[in-house]
Amino acid sequence: MPSSWDEDSAIGPATTRGRDWPCLRQFVIFLENRVGSLHDLLRRIERDDLRIMALSILDSSDCAVARVIVDHYERAQELLRFAGMHFFETDVIGVLLPRVDQPHTAVLSSLMSAELNVEYVYPMLYQRGGRGSIALYASETEEVLRVIRERGLEIVTEDDLIHHGDFG
Repeated sequence: MPSSWDEDSAIGPATTRGRDWPCLRQFVIFLENRVGSLHDLLRRIERDDLRIMALSILDSSDCAVARVIVDHYERAQELLRFAGMHFFETDVIGVLLPRVDQPHTAVLSSLMSAELNVEYVYPMLYQRGGRGSIALYASETEEVLRVIRERGLEIVTEDDLIHHGDFG
């Protein structure tokens, strides 16, 4: 057993790469800031029967950065590498919005009360039972996951995306 893991760890080695890992993989893709570059990226992803589950664009005068979550991240990773795209991957946490009057506020208030800083949030197309979902990024992933579970919020997993739920 590797020295970086022990039996008291919250997450063992079998769950850090498989479908049981509670985070989603997000691709952060660098694009030229020119007409059609985003279209080319999305066409490339969708023509290979991948479903875009979340998309966020950051734009500047020189370049654009697309944050993309798909239903089968391994296939997308292979596709992006084969296409020579400039990208990196990060873990984000998918959260099913609760059935309350202010669902976004409820999620973020839970994290704020635990003094956890959320760096960014964007909507996902994944739905379950008529409830939407969000992708959020915070540097303290394990702590955020702990708080989400303690507050009774539901996490969206890779397995959920593969089976699509109520795709929005």
